[in-house]
Amino acid sequence: MIDALKSILDQAEMLTDEQQKELAQLISDELAWDNTLAGSQDALEKLADEALQENRSGKTIDSKW
Repeated sequence: MIDALKSILDQAEMLTDEQQKELAQLISDELAWDNTLAGSQDALEKLADEALQENRSGKTIDSKW
């Protein structure tokens, strides 16, 4: 384990049990999200290519938001 992570975990030990549970859930959610994105890169790339093609062919409009 790298020193930076060890330092953060040492600090986390000083949190309340409830705060530690919340932190653990945040880390778990982030890792799950990373795994989801890693497994969907091909699909995301295909969607991006389709969106660019639609834009190039004039099938899109500029948004004002």
